[in-house]
Amino acid sequence: MDEKKEAFERILNIMDDLRSQCPWDKVQTWESLRTLTIEEVYELVEAIQNNDKQEIKKELGDVLLHIVFYAKIASEEKAFDIAEVIHALSEKLIRRHPHIYGDTQVADAQEVSQNWEQIKLKEKGNQSVLGGVPSSLPALIKAYRLQDKARGVGFDWKEKEQVWDKVREELGELEVEMKAENTDKMEAELGDFLFSVINMARLYGINPENALERTNRKFIHRFKHLEEMTLKKGRSLHDMSLEEMDVYWNQAKKME
Repeated sequence: MDEKKEAFERILNIMDDLRSQCPWDKVQTWESLRTLTIEEVYELVEAIQNNDKQEIKKELGDVLLHIVFYAKIASEEKAFDIAEVIHALSEKLIRRHPHIYGDTQVADAQEVSQNWEQIKLKEKGNQSVLGGVPSSLPALIKAYRLQDKARGVGFDWKEKEQVWDKVREELGELEVEMKAENTDKMEAELGDFLFSVINMARLYGINPENALERTNRKFIHRFKHLEEMTLKKGRSLHDMSLEEMDVYWNQAKKME
């Protein structure tokens, strides 16, 4: 425990030095750091996807740096400091885990999640259950979080198999509008269809963001193989037929 305290104190002292002595660190603000923070989080996510433990450790450090940096700026403005951030987090975790720090009984992780949402709603007064979902989230992640939030208060299918009827219904409506080629209605129905597919994934315990990224990586691997083999043959993709491309595409599939 002493080692952990010393390590945390060390980074706080380094931040003090940087903020007072480094020309770049001196001029940073919450706003100037914001986009950099987003970049660091994405780099952490990529390291997690690659299951690269050393890279995860490095990227966690980068994210921690930003947290310390924001708190340092806040302390200079007499708004709050890092200790207040940590204490506030600790108190929130205690409040929202009454099955650990109180007498509440829970049967499984789903009940824990439902309790969390109910407690959170009480803490924020009459705010909507969906109010905790940032409007700036990417649409796919936002859809998943909106559905998960609604589930936390019981707004969900009774049986997960029921969602398939909804997926088929939305696909049928999308097909009708696609044939009619009404751009606005096609977009609306495509949104409804994607929302239902994301809902289906959630009900079956699949994170749609992870699933889509898995397919993205698979596509990248296969397409790069196609490009490499084409170059080795001294040819251009522009000059190849789809049938010829499929040969190398299928080669890549067999390599996975």
